[in-house]
Amino acid sequence: MLRAILLLLTTAAFAQEKPWTPLFDGQSLKGWTETPFTRHGTVKVEDGAIVIGKGNMTGINRTAAFPKTNYELRLEAQRTEGNDFFAGITFPVNDSFLTWINGGWGGKVVGLSSLDGDDASENETSLVRDFQQGRWYRLWIAVTPDRVRAWIDEELVIDVGIANREIGLRPGEIELSKPLGIAAYNTVSKVRKIEWRPL
Repeated sequence: MLRAILLLLTTAAFAQEKPWTPLFDGQSLKGWTETPFTRHGTVKVEDGAIVIGKGNMTGINRTAAFPKTNYELRLEAQRTEGNDFFAGITFPVNDSFLTWINGGWGGKVVGLSSLDGDDASENETSLVRDFQQGRWYRLWIAVTPDRVRAWIDEELVIDVGIANREIGLRPGEIELSKPLGIAAYNTVSKVRKIEWRPL
């Protein structure tokens, strides 16, 4: 009897989950533009992935409207060349924006920029992690009005309250990534399977 009840509860929970909506068709940059960073590299689609070429900073962004809160975003990314961040994901948070840095500051720093004026290397979301060249990592963000959570593969690496916090982007060209963008710094990276769903 207990097993049957648990099965019903699990089935009901899955039924309530909203479906994921793809943001990348695997074949073209439809819906995305090359971010006009200074001295940026080239962007192309190859073998089902977006290749973000090496430049001072290179990236893609969507200019279409995107939810400000109560959503999840996930994608897969890898660094194929270089030693700095390969997935700087800029995303809306209420009436502002944050960037989730993966592999910054020499290739290992993970964190959010910026909280209370402190960037990803300085605030409580900062951590050091090894990233293997050429390996795909699953990156997943969940945004609610008072919290941001982020996972690398299945590991929860960021869980931070944002109520009454100063939320904003690090000063500079990363502003060009709004409202939703993915950038790499002095590296070659690949991204694929970009999708989102409401919470």
